[in-house]
This record gives sequence, structure tokens and C-alpha cells, in this order.
Amino acid sequence: MATPARVERSPWMQVSALTRRPLAIAAVLVLVIATILIARGSRHGGDKTRIMTAAVERRNIALSIEATGTVEPIDLVEVKSKASGQIVRMPVQVGSFVQKGALLAQIDPRDVQNQYEQALAALRAAQAKVEISRAQKARSDGLYAKQVITADEHETATLDYANAQAALVKARADLDIARQRRDDATVRAPITGTILEQPVANGQVITSATSSASGGTTLLKMADLGKVRMRAMVGETDIGNVKTGQSATVTVDAFPQRTFTGSVEKIEPQAVVEQSVTNFPVLISVSNESGVLLPGMNGEVTMLVDERDDVPAIPVDAVRSVRELPIVAEALGLDPAKVKAQVDEQMKARGAAGDSARARWRAGRGQAAGDSARGRGRRGSRGQDQSGGGGAAGGGGGGGGRQNRVQIAFVKTERGLEPRVTRLGLSDFDYAQVLDGVKEGEQVVLLGVAEAQANRAQSQSRIRERSRSAAEADCKTGSRVRLSHAQTWCGQGVCRCRDSQRLRFHHCRGRRRNTE
Repeated sequence: MATPARVERSPWMQVSALTRRPLAIAAVLVLVIATILIARGSRHGGDKTRIMTAAVERRNIALSIEATGTVEPIDLVEVKSKASGQIVRMPVQVGSFVQKGALLAQIDPRDVQNQYEQALAALRAAQAKVEISRAQKARSDGLYAKQVITADEHETATLDYANAQAALVKARADLDIARQRRDDATVRAPITGTILEQPVANGQVITSATSSASGGTTLLKMADLGKVRMRAMVGETDIGNVKTGQSATVTVDAFPQRTFTGSVEKIEPQAVVEQSVTNFPVLISVSNESGVLLPGMNGEVTMLVDERDDVPAIPVDAVRSVRELPIVAEALGLDPAKVKAQVDEQMKARGAAGDSARARWRAGRGQAAGDSARGRGRRGSRGQDQSGGGGAAGGGGGGGGRQNRVQIAFVKTERGLEPRVTRLGLSDFDYAQVLDGVKEGEQVVLLGVAEAQANRAQSQSRIRERSRSAAEADCKTGSRVRLSHAQTWCGQGVCRCRDSQRLRFHHCRGRRRNTE
């Protein structure tokens, strides 16, 4: 009986099979992922766009301007001393609340006290000199009247008395200056407030604010924190809506749940440009009776520009401009041409009604002006011409009223979605006041949601197309790889790709046999 011989496979065949196997596995994984995506797309492809609506309801609409700022004191007082010398006493520190006239610092008073005593002694000497000179002048007058003394002696006595009076005046002035210098050595609080800064300490030598070229040494900085202000930076696009006396609310980071009321105190004319952004400083006065607002706190300011109470309001997301009609119509599954025709018809009807109202208004103004002109004669005729000009201006004003924001809203009715030309008023960027076009209680479509769903559907469609194309390409490549691999191992192979989704490989059922 013949024994089958053992035949070893060549090494080059094993290397070729190992290098081709990863390519086949990758092709299978790609096709499996494509199959899952296509299956999910087929399940969700038939879903229609969900239409979300909101009702037109009455709301309170307030338009406000928000800005960030920093708390600062209104009246910051920098305390300096007119006297020079060493600080011998300073009973206050940063954060101390002091009343007006309270002791803040005591400068060494020895020098100014000595000057005061010298001036006081000089004053007393001048007073004595005046008394003596007065007595000498009186005796000189009597002797000169009896012709006992000469005229020169009499004049000398008179001049001596005048000089004594002048010396007395000077001594009084010197004493007053010395008294002021002595008082300046004692620094007292100029206002009632809180100590904010204290750059000097007890024992430090300071210079006078009046005699020093540098302006003297700053002892303290204090302010009344009973009323502070917020310095807010408002953008140039919003500064036109800010007016002096406008009400405002302030919140600080330290007390986020607490609101402080204030008013616009001042709008500084000089702009501040930072990183190509132009802002204007706005000062808002805030009452701080509780004293919780401290200088340097950061916060936000909300300034009320205008408000409407209990008015019909529509979500801003439910209106679009006329230019956006084609995109919105496609997102809602409507015919853009039909929607545009409906909108044009409403716009024409609205324009005809507005022109008719303006014509009636102008006719009434013209008739009233004519009656008045006939009563005034020739001079009144000139007034009639002026009235005619006023009517034109009034017509322009009426046109300005029509220039409120006109937008398009889609109302959900029993017949389906209906476009409506809507005129809007005040808006707070979430809701807008409805002047006409839609009625209270009607359901309007939230267009942002519909547009997002339409964009998502388009993205999924593109992904499915790309996946299908990639699956077909990978199927063809995988067929060649599998066929080559099968021929290497068993001599024949078949690769089938069905519906670009599955890759099936059928190895040959025969086995390689070695014959003797």
C-alpha cells in the first residue's frame, strides 16, 4: 500500500497569504459599517420634519443695555498735611470709619509751637510799643503847641507812633500764621467716610503739601461709601440709547442674588479703545446705605432703554426676513414660489391700505390749512404754503411709522402652514412685540428648529451617498483580494457582492491532494 508523501508548503506562499489577510478583514469591516449606516438611514429616511410651534401670547417686553463695570467712590479725598515733620500719632487705619473733624494724624508740633510762642511775644512787644509811642506823641503834641520843642522833634514822635502801629499789625499777622501752622500739624478728617488707603505709618517723616515742589506726602485716601458709582464701559453701538438720568440696575459678583438700583449720572465724552473695540465710560450712581458695595468690586449694569407691558409677543425664532423665504420654505416642505406669491400679495394689500390712509390724512391737513388761509388773507396764503410743507413732513412721519420691522411668520392653521407678513415693534432679542399680522393665540412655527432638522436630514443624506459609494468601491477591491487569496490556497475561489452590503467568500470545497 502506497504511503502518501508529505509535501511542505513553500515559504513565499505563507508570506503572501499573511500580507493579504489584513486587507480582506478591513474590507469586511468597512462593508459592515456601511450596512449599519444604510440600514439606519433607511429607517429614519422616511421620517418627516417635526414642526414645533409656539403661541402668540401677551408678555412684558423690556429692551435694555448690559455692560460690565467696576465700583468706585464718588468723592475720593486725598489727605495731605501743610506741615512738615515726623508723625507722632496716627490713630486710624485702613477700613476705619471716621466722622468729620476726627483726628487722623499728629505731626511733631514742637517747631510750630515755638514759632507760635515767638509770634505771640512779638505781638505783646508791639502792643507795648504802641502804648508808649502813643503817650510820647501826646506829650510831643502838648509841648509843640507851647512851642517848647521844635517841629523836627514833633515829627519824630509822630513817625515813631505810626511805626509802632505798623509793627503791631505785622505782629498780629505773624501770630495768625504761626497759629495756622500749629493747627496744620494736627490733621483732621475733612469729611465723614472710610479710610481706603494709608501709605504712611507712625514715625514717618513727611513733607509739606504747600512748600514742597513734589506736592507733599499723601497721608490717607478716604471717601464716603454711602453712595458709590459704577464705571461701566458701553459699546459705541449702544451709547446712543443711553441718556443721563436713565434708570439702571447693578449686580456685583460678590452678591449675585442681590440687585442695586441707580441712575445714569454722566456719559464721558472721550472714548476708550481697547483691542480695536471702542467703548464709552458711563457713570451710574448707586445708593449704598448698607455699605456692602466696596470700591473695586466687579459687576454688571443693566440700563433700561424702553419697555412695553402686556402686549402680544411672538418668539424671535418664529420670524424671518423676505430674503430668507426660499430656504425657510424648503425646510418646511413648502413650495418657495407659492410662498413668495402669497407674501407679495399681502405686501401689496398692506401698501395699498397704507397709501389710502396717508392720502386721507394729507387731504384733511390740506383742507384745514385752506380754511385757515382764507381767514388770514394774503398773509395767510403764505401760511397755507407752509402748512402744505408740514403736511408733506407729516406724511414722511407716517412713512417712518410704517418702517417698523416687517418680517414673515408661518402660522399653523387647519389648511396647513400659512405665511403671514407681520409688523414687529419693540424686541428684547427673545420676543418681539406684534403690531399686526398675527393674532393672540395663533400658533406660529419655530423656524430655527425646522431649519436645523432640514440641515440634519441633508447631512444624513450626504453621508449615506458617500457610504454607498465607498461600499461599492470596497466590494470590488475585496473581490479581487479574496479571489487571489483563494487561488493561492486552494486554486479557485468565488467572491460575491450582493446589494453592496455583504461580502461573501466561498472557498473551494475540494482539497488539494498529493498523489504518490
